[in-house]
Amino acid sequence: MSNVPEIFGSMVFNDTVMKERLPKDTYKALRKTREQGKPLDHNVANVVANTMKDWAVEKGATHFTHWFQPMTGITAEKHDSFIYPVENGKVIMEFSGKELIQGEPDASSFPSGGLRATFEARGYTAWDPTSDAFIKDGSLCIPTAFCSYGGEALDKKTPLLRSMNAIDKQSMRVLKLFGNTTANRVITTVGPEQEYFIIDKAMYEKRKDLIYTGRTLFGARPPKGQELEDHYFGVIKPRVSAFMKELDEELWKLGILAKTKHNEVAPSQHELAPIFTTANVATDHNQLTMEIMKKVATKHNLTCLLHEKPFAGVNGSGKHNNWSISTDSGVNLLEPGESPRENAQFLLFLAAIIKAVDEHQDLLRISVASAGNDHRLGANEAPPAIVSMFLGDELTGVLKSIEDGSAYIQKDKAFMKIGVDVLPTFPKDSTDRNRTSPFAFTGNKFEFRMLGSTVSIACPNIMLNTIIADALCSFADELEKADDFNGTLTKLIQKTVKEHKRIVFNGNNYSDEWLEEAGKRGLLNLRSTADALPYYISDANVGLFEKYNVFSKTEIYSRYEIQLENYFKQIHIEALTMVDMIKKDIVPAACSYMKDISKEAINKKQLCADISCELEETLLKKLSNLSSDLYKKMEKLEEAVADGKDFKDVLEEAKYYRSTVFFLMEETRTVADAIESLVGEKYWPYPTYGDLLFSVV
Repeated sequence: MSNVPEIFGSMVFNDTVMKERLPKDTYKALRKTREQGKPLDHNVANVVANTMKDWAVEKGATHFTHWFQPMTGITAEKHDSFIYPVENGKVIMEFSGKELIQGEPDASSFPSGGLRATFEARGYTAWDPTSDAFIKDGSLCIPTAFCSYGGEALDKKTPLLRSMNAIDKQSMRVLKLFGNTTANRVITTVGPEQEYFIIDKAMYEKRKDLIYTGRTLFGARPPKGQELEDHYFGVIKPRVSAFMKELDEELWKLGILAKTKHNEVAPSQHELAPIFTTANVATDHNQLTMEIMKKVATKHNLTCLLHEKPFAGVNGSGKHNNWSISTDSGVNLLEPGESPRENAQFLLFLAAIIKAVDEHQDLLRISVASAGNDHRLGANEAPPAIVSMFLGDELTGVLKSIEDGSAYIQKDKAFMKIGVDVLPTFPKDSTDRNRTSPFAFTGNKFEFRMLGSTVSIACPNIMLNTIIADALCSFADELEKADDFNGTLTKLIQKTVKEHKRIVFNGNNYSDEWLEEAGKRGLLNLRSTADALPYYISDANVGLFEKYNVFSKTEIYSRYEIQLENYFKQIHIEALTMVDMIKKDIVPAACSYMKDISKEAINKKQLCADISCELEETLLKKLSNLSSDLYKKMEKLEEAVADGKDFKDVLEEAKYYRSTVFFLMEETRTVADAIESLVGEKYWPYPTYGDLLFSVV
């Protein structure tokens, strides 16, 4: 094991490196840009670029790239070398401030959702100085935003930065009302827990469905799954341990705060959790984490699966987005304080979050919507598609006392009036955590548990930042004009709790009773991506995003189009893969097995006419009927895919793929899995679930 403090951040052009290498004036100017958003002078940019290049070349880099996050859900790079020709056929290594600040990749083939015509190729990347540059695979990677020629955001970073500005501005308005004169800005911090599967690479390469779609489209359940609950937190297997060790080191080199690793619930499933950092940096780091997981796994002859549901019958993979909000001086605004004033401030921020989550259930559901995640939500392994909040009994009791105007008693302490008496002291874990809740308060943060494992965390955090900024704005508007601050504050929190308490639920979100109760409360139950996405473009949501300059109307519509297209295209690819596997592999395997059984029966009869062939006849009949049924269902699926065209819009197409193609695939799979359970092992063309889930030791 390398010396961790020495390797940590060794491939990152971080603040320590800047301070050591940049002239003092340049360093101060860059700090102002990073912390206050001040424009960077051209001369300063040249000095930073040259210093960055010298550092990168010393580390072995030969190229640079603007590293950005288009709406594909993954990252993108275009690499240019540092070389510059000089006399006598020689070259020098150069990197200018202009190249640092702005790049121009071809944007024609990136998803735009109609923001521009296909033939319009120009796009721009713009340096994000709040996220450190780093070296990866011999290239200096510069985190950047990505926009079109007309200035529209074509990426996930730009709206995330805008949403962070929105919540900063509205939070500062509130803090000033409480007399806070020390905070200069408010930041949202995130710690995303990442779940994933590790399987043998040789097994992966024999599965067309895993290669093309990231999940198994067929697979009979093995005799053992996760029933014994013996994998969770169990001893990590040697091959996986070696992978995790190298993964940690590679992440640490890039300054990624990888902290926790363990086995998850399902066989071959694992989890990595980092320490909190700013929402922007956390997003960059999570994208890098997913990329490096796959790369390191390959080096160990393993494959990392990030699909939300790679295997039916065992738990899928999610990503828990632990979200909090703090001042630049490190004060967590979701931590109840020691004084009445601090307590009141905490309650106001809490009330803003309750209001935001209740009023914008649709946006939180949209932020986690994908074809893969539709397999998880509501499957008793992840929260249901209904958004609700868990606050715990103690905090819920405090809010009820506020609503009723009654005293809250805890250990002989009475809480009565906001800002006058002190709240009960909350231990960090005052209530047991609720793993079934979509949005749970866990001491000094909220854990948003609905995310799928492949999603960019930019999307959920854009939504959270924006909707909470909106709630804080409405609070600040009311409190800024109040003659009696304490009285108005008390009434405001009381009113908010009364109006939005329906979103708070501390019970079992998996239960049928909750589904019924949620319906009575009027909460949304958007079961699929096709159900959720239309809410994105409602007038209210368009107005919300435009108000805080997070998205323009055209940017919202582009994302709506892209997400719906991704949804039905994914199902389309899965359906075609399923048809291909049935025609070329599964039916031939079944026929081959039946042929050999028939031969065996004929041989037995030739030996002795009185020998019974009941077993062979029974098997043949079952397999023949199932194979015939499978082929018919496959043909019906093939027809449905062929019919999936000439729709008036992307929503109609997405709904068709959900209501028709998706359910035909489920029916077809059921028959294929029944055939697998009957066919001899040597005939079956793919590694089984038992092979995939239990072969890595």
